[in-house]
Amino acid sequence: MSQPTPQPLSRRSFLSSQGAGLMTAALTSLAAKTSSGAEVQAPGHSPKCKRVIWLFMHGGPSHVDLLDPKPALTKYAGQPLPESFGQVMTRRAVAKNPLLGPIKPFKKRGASGLEISDFLPAISQHADDLCVIRSMHGESVNHPQAVYQMNTGGILMGRPSFGSWVAYGLGSENQNLPSFIVLPDPGGGIKGGPPAWGSGYLPATHQGVTVRPGPTPLIHLNPTSTRSRREQRSTLNLIQSLNKRHIEQRLGDDELSTRMQAYELAFRMQAAAPELVDLSKESAYTRSLYGMDRPETQEFGTRCLLARRMLEQGVRFVQLYSGDTNGWDAHSDVAKNHGEYCARTDFPVAGLLFDLKQRGLLDDTLVIWGGEFGRMPMSEQGKGRDHNPWGYSMWLAGGGLRKGIAYGATDDVGLRATEKRVSVRNFHATLLHLLGIDHNELTFFHNGLAQRLTGPDEAEVVEEILA
Repeated sequence: MSQPTPQPLSRRSFLSSQGAGLMTAALTSLAAKTSSGAEVQAPGHSPKCKRVIWLFMHGGPSHVDLLDPKPALTKYAGQPLPESFGQVMTRRAVAKNPLLGPIKPFKKRGASGLEISDFLPAISQHADDLCVIRSMHGESVNHPQAVYQMNTGGILMGRPSFGSWVAYGLGSENQNLPSFIVLPDPGGGIKGGPPAWGSGYLPATHQGVTVRPGPTPLIHLNPTSTRSRREQRSTLNLIQSLNKRHIEQRLGDDELSTRMQAYELAFRMQAAAPELVDLSKESAYTRSLYGMDRPETQEFGTRCLLARRMLEQGVRFVQLYSGDTNGWDAHSDVAKNHGEYCARTDFPVAGLLFDLKQRGLLDDTLVIWGGEFGRMPMSEQGKGRDHNPWGYSMWLAGGGLRKGIAYGATDDVGLRATEKRVSVRNFHATLLHLLGIDHNELTFFHNGLAQRLTGPDEAEVVEEILA
């Protein structure tokens, strides 16, 4: 019986074995935080959009209070859910609680007559640009799993995020910036954590890079003041030459190759990133457009403006989160919770749409708005609602989409998607299609299989929402 062939010892393994864990962790962190797209694949068909802003309303915004009007819910408010709706899977014992009517009235907006709640007066002014999907449905009533599914296509941790797939498939238009940037809510992290924008089994160069406003957009990015840029470049050249010599003897060392790319991108970003987040040259008009002159909208408006600047500089995918650890999770009081979050986000989002449109960017930019699920029509704690993945709404705007329409429907009280149902898998396939990517062709070989964002099961593009 032959002995197994010895595998070469990588420098990372050697350092770890010698107790250099802190050094290894630092290098791993740098690779994760400063990665950029490398493999750029040609679109499979003519793309309608070149870039994406995903406005993720973390916590689960209530579709029946924002985007999906239900007259029957108003009519039967205070009564129990009729038995004809069958058993309801919820996290808590709320299935037998009385129905809770919409918190604010809906009105027909714009020339299209698209109905949107008074919770969103500013976004409502853009009704004729929106494509609202009212028949989304997912698979988990829990936040982390639902966040993972919306971001990665599966309810388990470890799969590549949508942004990572886009970075892998299309790359960046600016070699000095990452192709995938995340702007988290400064109030706190999301349920499920950074794996929601991780690269999973894709190369780490495609992971979402977290950027903060201010002079230090990336922690530990800037060199010490005692070293000139020329000295830093010389040091990096030496490190890279040693890395190159090392990798030539160990073909297939993707980890080291990724790290080499990370070093180079980090060096280039030292000049590009601070300029990217410097808003000092933006006009008072632009600042006002995003609500930066209002206390309640200043923070979110700043991040929306940053997102627009990133797209202009060639960043392919920007994901912007609203909501800390709890966010839009209105278990006890929908009016209070959604009132606060809509007040923070509605005006800046409308400003973003207007600004993209006036700059000619909306025609080839895909804007996505929504959370990981919706909320139940039954009440919880009197004035709140529990999680509802069985039927909820999201809206899209941008090139390649029909405008001023509502697609699909939930049942009479907004409990389950019933007409033209759109799974998360089909939603992802449609988004990729708008970017010129065939979801069946975007694959990565892992664990003996050609892995896809949309998974092994069949997925279909929602053709009826395409222009």
